[in-house]
Amino acid sequence: MGSTNRLSKLVPAIILVAMLTLTGCGALNNFYTAADRAQQRVEEMWETVAAANTPVVVNEETVDVVQETPEPDTDTGLSMPLDAGLVIGALENVLGDIYQFVSPSVVFIETSRGGAGGSGSGFVWDNEGHIVTNAHVIEGAQRIRITFSDGTRANATLVGANRDSDLAVIRVDLPADRLMPVTMGDSNLVTVGELAVAIGNPFGLESTMTVGFISGLGRSLPVDPGMLGGPTYSIPDVIQTDAPINPGNSGGVLVNGQGQVVGVTTAIASPVRASAGVGFVVPSAIVERVVPQLISEGRFAVPWLGVSGATLVPEIAEAMDLPADQRGVLVIGVLQGSPAEEAGLRGSERQANIDGLPARVGGDVIVAIGDQPVRSFEDLSAYLFRSTEVGEEVTIALLRNGERTEIEVTMQQRPGQEEPAQAVELRPGDPAMRPVWMGILGTTLVPAVAQAMELPAEQGGALLVQVVPDSPAGRVGLRAGMTPVMIEGERFLIGGDVIIGWDDAPVTDMDDLLELLDQAEPDQEVTLTLLRDGDRIEVGLTLEARPRP
Repeated sequence: MGSTNRLSKLVPAIILVAMLTLTGCGALNNFYTAADRAQQRVEEMWETVAAANTPVVVNEETVDVVQETPEPDTDTGLSMPLDAGLVIGALENVLGDIYQFVSPSVVFIETSRGGAGGSGSGFVWDNEGHIVTNAHVIEGAQRIRITFSDGTRANATLVGANRDSDLAVIRVDLPADRLMPVTMGDSNLVTVGELAVAIGNPFGLESTMTVGFISGLGRSLPVDPGMLGGPTYSIPDVIQTDAPINPGNSGGVLVNGQGQVVGVTTAIASPVRASAGVGFVVPSAIVERVVPQLISEGRFAVPWLGVSGATLVPEIAEAMDLPADQRGVLVIGVLQGSPAEEAGLRGSERQANIDGLPARVGGDVIVAIGDQPVRSFEDLSAYLFRSTEVGEEVTIALLRNGERTEIEVTMQQRPGQEEPAQAVELRPGDPAMRPVWMGILGTTLVPAVAQAMELPAEQGGALLVQVVPDSPAGRVGLRAGMTPVMIEGERFLIGGDVIIGWDDAPVTDMDDLLELLDQAEPDQEVTLTLLRDGDRIEVGLTLEARPRP
């Protein structure tokens, strides 16, 4: 009897695996074949056992066969229990078919950058030789070489890149019949719990497949600009998966159970640069919006509203005499010259004490944009990126002093976006080639960030957002920002030191600091003038030669 009970517990689990594995496979004929073959084998096994009316061994345990024929399960479409080995075999067949179908479209990318090399992944977009990858995979590359799954090698040229989405398009010159474009899926239809298969080149191991599930949706992913770069932008609507993703997977594909690409594997959350079960994927909805424009124009114009804000929480809502359950985005700051300023949006004009901490309150609360409700800052960022165009007029519904009103905003292009892609060459002034090292990641202090740090909006300087331990900056105690703030989809870490002077020279932005670094020598001693918590201080620092990677 114990054996029968254990079997009864095993069968639902097997059926669940079968459902997760075999449903939704109709897009590929060979998937139908695998599923039908497994089902036929199960039916034949069950008919043979039932006709004999004898005990059967399952997982090394003897189980009495029930004489009655089981009624079909109307929920699953399965008319009998399944043998674990057969289901595992069916799963293996389906995953094998996915790999055979998708892997010829996935390529291995090798780059060279002034004596240094890198690698990543990409996938064939069309028969014209266009290949999609992550922007960070090919950034700064002097040479790009592609290897296909069949061993074919070709040099590639850069067509266009967009750091805000971390997407890029490169192109190879090969006959159309040598190229196998992917089949794109709809990331809007993805749900948590679905099968997820990643194919790429982790650690340079070509054509590697890993398997997992969709583990989260609607994430925001900061795009790291690299040491001494600009602000980190956040990609909206990012998919999270537990399919193992490692360095080298960047630019590869995440596909569903039908072999359709639902996103581009882009980043991992891990303290050791290896898979910790949390991977992030740029959704196919963004890919299909950005890539065609990169191909046609070499760039993607990201729409810009020009506000800093935060998701409205109950404590802030109550401080503004709004219902505690009111949802929306509180506008904290409005950037000068932005579409938001031109349309008359208002930022927070006063502070309140929330749990002993100061908080900005009193600004407009955005509750809808276009025809979509806005419940969080992520909702606003996603709509702006995915559903608006530069020059388009958008209706924003907001609460102002508790009263609902609507305003019209004409979207503009985000300032400072890259020009159409050109040939990339490393110069002595580029970060990767600088011989002198401080050990910081910084960004120009912009008005909205300055105001968030309770500094004058016109305050300039280089805001530190990361300090490398045991670097020249780390050893003298320079401080990086620790508080994240979202400003129009850009993620800033605020609260760090702001460099405003280098010896007798003023530092008004990151360009000033980089120019001074270019002119410096290893072992040179400099005096930095900083703003720390609003106070002006001076710190001595000895520069060093950049360590070898």
